[in-house]
This record gives sequence, C-alpha cells and structure tokens, in this order.
Amino acid sequence: MSLLGLIGSSCGGLDTRFRAELAAPAAARGHRLAVTLTPTAHRWLDAAGELDGLAALTDLPVRSASRLPGEPRPHPDPPVFLFAPASANSVAKLALGIADNQALTALGDVLGDPAVTIIVGYQVTDARFRHPAWRRHLDTLAEAGVRVRRLEYGKPWSQILDLLPAPTG
Repeated sequence: MSLLGLIGSSCGGLDTRFRAELAAPAAARGHRLAVTLTPTAHRWLDAAGELDGLAALTDLPVRSASRLPGEPRPHPDPPVFLFAPASANSVAKLALGIADNQALTALGDVLGDPAVTIIVGYQVTDARFRHPAWRRHLDTLAEAGVRVRRLEYGKPWSQILDLLPAPTG
C-alpha cells in the first residue's frame, strides 16, 4: 500500500463529498491514507458526522492540529500528497509559504522537493480568476512542481485521483 497524504480544506461540498469522492475511492485504489484537515474543514466534517467514516478508511489518525513537543509523529512522511478540495485561501497561503495550520505546514515542508509529488485540486468561484494575484499563486505552485487542477462544478471530485501515481506494494 502506498502512503497518500490526503489534505482537505473547507470548500462547498466538503461535508458530503470528501469521504465519498476522494478518501474512499483513494483507499479502494490501494492508497494508505494519512489525512490532515485544516481546522475549519475538521469542524465541518465533525458537524456533518463524517469523521468516524473517514477514520474507518485509515489506520492513521485523522489530524488537524499540530502535535505537542515530545509527542510522536502521527503520520509517516508521504511520498505523494493530494490537497483537495483546496480553497482559494489555502492555495494562496501555500503559494506564499504561509503555514498557519497543520495541513499547510505538512505541504509547505515538502513543497519543491523533487522526491515528493503534490497534486492540488482547488475549488474556487469564477470570480476568483479576476483577482490579480490568483494566476501568480497557481504559477508559483506549478513552478514548484505541483500539479494544479480545478475541481470542476458538477463533476465528481474523484476525477482528480487519476493524477495520482499508481499505488505500490
């Protein structure tokens, strides 16, 4: 089983689609999930009653908070990360190097490492494309080797799983 760092941020549909269209299909494809959520995404999934179902898909803790000094690392280092859904806020923070939560810290620590694959599936409104910094954020991530794709409205999020390398082992 290949370890997949699955990261999620708060976007519309997270509460109903994250487990069903990303986590469960990735696990079914043979990926061992190391799930990290932004704090707001964790709250949303908790409120929707989705955390137990998500936890059942992995032998690792579903995390959103950083560990305390002296605590063991809850996840091994994944060679592949899928950040989906990624909000406009999280995409901007990642591109700018802002690591103000555990999800962005995990990604920021490996951004630009040629040995690590990062795929970002962002979900934003059409209006976001008019913001003058948006294109630069996407370009910055692409220059760092990140595969960046928009999660298309009305289409299953599971389509982004096709960008993942095949699981090994």
